[in-house]
Amino acid sequence: MRSMEIEQESHTIDAAAVARAIELLPLSGPVTWLPVTGSTNQLALEAAQAGARRGIWVADEQTAGRGRGGHSWHSTRGDGLYVSVLVTPELPLDRALWLSLATGLAAQQAILAAAGIRIDLRWPNDLLSGGRKLGGILVESSVANAVAGASASLRYAVLGVGINVHHCGFPPEIASLATSLRLERAGGVGRQALLIAFLRALDRELDELDREYAGVSTGESILTRFTTASSWVQGKRVQVPEDGGYTGVTAGLDSRGFLLVDDDQRVRRIVLSGGVREV
Repeated sequence: MRSMEIEQESHTIDAAAVARAIELLPLSGPVTWLPVTGSTNQLALEAAQAGARRGIWVADEQTAGRGRGGHSWHSTRGDGLYVSVLVTPELPLDRALWLSLATGLAAQQAILAAAGIRIDLRWPNDLLSGGRKLGGILVESSVANAVAGASASLRYAVLGVGINVHHCGFPPEIASLATSLRLERAGGVGRQALLIAFLRALDRELDELDREYAGVSTGESILTRFTTASSWVQGKRVQVPEDGGYTGVTAGLDSRGFLLVDDDQRVRRIVLSGGVREV
């Protein structure tokens, strides 16, 4: 019975029910569900450019989904959770990467709560299970008009997440690299339950970011929590494609959230524009 319910649930998401589940959260805003769209991030960006300050867009299928660095995202109808959240954080531009780290932590917490699976976070934006990619994060932001004497700040940010949920398999070219919650956990998990868990976790993470930047947080920093949650941040031997490519061992995060790598010549480098792969 449970597997049949999940199969039926995969065909739709009740936007009104999702909105009710988060209506008391600061994150709450209009929830839009679409069976098919080009990109939920693009819809959120267009709404922000038109003046919206909050909103959530979720689709059963994306025909132009994209990942970090312009990579495409494999999206099949009803199998994945594709969601974008428009927020207006009070953060300076040099802390924009904190949003990606916070979104990753929220996804990790939601997957554990809804599916009972503890995933890994590959800096800066990949969700992994058993070394295979389960999902990804794409944060796109806009800079506010500069104020004389003040550092640049964010005007708004769109936090996009794609998670493989009901996939039974993948195209041959990515079958060894990708996985889904259904493949990782017999019986799977409902997309709507996962979405609500993610939005609640994201609301907590964004609130903690605000408190940390304001200097009133009593908990661990976002950098410490991400380092604890990810096996990739400290002591992982990796290959880095930027700056002509090099290899080294990860050595933590700098204050902005960028990854530090001690290369094979014992020079400490900062990874700025790309991801990393294990050697």
